[in-house]
Amino acid sequence: MKKTVSIATLVMLLLTSCRKDFIEILPVDTVTVDLLYKTDKDYQDAVIGIYGIFQDQYQNMYYFGDIRGDDSWDELVKGTPGAVDNFTLSNDDGLLISTWRNYYKAITRANTLLERIETADAAQVTNKARHIGEAKFLRALAYFDLVRIFGDVPLVTRSLTIEESYKTPREKVDKIYDELIIKDLMDAEANLPASYTGPGVGRATKGAAKALLGKVYLTRKDFVKAEAKLLEVTTMGYALLPGFADLWDYGKNEHHSEYIFDIEYEQGLGGEGSVFTNRFTPKVTSMIAFYGIAGSVDDQNTPHQVLFDLFEPKDKRREITATRGYYDGTGKFIPILISSNNMSAYTRKYIMRIPTANDSPANWKVIRYADVLLMVAEALNENGKSAAALPYLNQIRTRAGVDPYPAMNQAELRAKIALERRMELAFEGHRWFDLVRTGQAYTVMQKYGMKPHMTVFPVPLAQVQLINDRSIFPQNPGYD
Repeated sequence: MKKTVSIATLVMLLLTSCRKDFIEILPVDTVTVDLLYKTDKDYQDAVIGIYGIFQDQYQNMYYFGDIRGDDSWDELVKGTPGAVDNFTLSNDDGLLISTWRNYYKAITRANTLLERIETADAAQVTNKARHIGEAKFLRALAYFDLVRIFGDVPLVTRSLTIEESYKTPREKVDKIYDELIIKDLMDAEANLPASYTGPGVGRATKGAAKALLGKVYLTRKDFVKAEAKLLEVTTMGYALLPGFADLWDYGKNEHHSEYIFDIEYEQGLGGEGSVFTNRFTPKVTSMIAFYGIAGSVDDQNTPHQVLFDLFEPKDKRREITATRGYYDGTGKFIPILISSNNMSAYTRKYIMRIPTANDSPANWKVIRYADVLLMVAEALNENGKSAAALPYLNQIRTRAGVDPYPAMNQAELRAKIALERRMELAFEGHRWFDLVRTGQAYTVMQKYGMKPHMTVFPVPLAQVQLINDRSIFPQNPGYD
């Protein structure tokens, strides 16, 4: 699937709106678009166009999931990363504008495909169910991210005219969950295959739909449904890799037993690589040369001291997740020299040799099996089944090389599950959203500058001004 993502360029041109409004609106003249949707390959290429938007958007997901939380910080305090970190992000920041536009581009492409495929000839479109499943999975993922970032947002499920777009209100989060996200994921689960072979590997699967739906239920505190759905995932053949470091060895097959769904990037295909290696590497000349990283690096996403302090000395996750140096070719540890020009620590999860700048093969792991095991443990514990939850949590501990937890009460286990999520999933975009969904965000983050209203980000000012009707499209409280 990676090697065909560049086809998204064609789809983008065909689906570009006649104005840069808050969503992409299908042009009045749809002849070209109608010609696109005929054969099975046409629909397959259109789905790839949706994945392509997620490639762009997830280059910035660490701002929302990591830097906003307490385990990562912008040590050198610069621009947008610093503003996200210290809760001073303005409502007209480019990060917010690009995020809003990217997700609505993806939603519009999914809507257009779903409209066209309703009347598609099944004899020609032989993978019709799969295309529907993928489009709905990606639309649900887009809306799940949107409501977690912005709160209430416009609910758009079909092509709109320009006039309609100006009258489309922000809808309540609960309505978006009930009327779209959950229904789309249930349809995706029913329509998607359990696995792919060949070039299809990397697309959304039945397991990905189940896992994401379980996370949605957990986010909404529907622990009974979360438990049931996530337990289904544990019966599908997924398994932890033997070693935590194996997850970050980019010389190995990335579609392994722990893989559920990534945003996929590929090195050496002309713009299909990711930016993570360059952005997360310290500006330390000797280290850049040792790793073989081309282009400039940006000193972003620094591990905070509070994260270092969490790990037990023998925890195998520690040196991969957060470190203050590197091992040279002889096995000698070379510490980073602290200065005003470079950050003092970094995560090794995305560091590897890249001959071309911003062309890393590092994927963004949206959901992997370790996350599922931790969510199963959380759901079981919240349902009063602490004894049943413990073995799922201890699978994570055992892989990390640390002692399993003994039996404990519900409150104690809740704290341990949250702790293990921090250590296992750091720098994978989870911490901030975990703090918000568990109601801990303000308690933990107020000392870093958070105000009570900042559990969501501001809606881009340009969108508020474009609609120009606060009765249907207000700014989030506290951000005017």
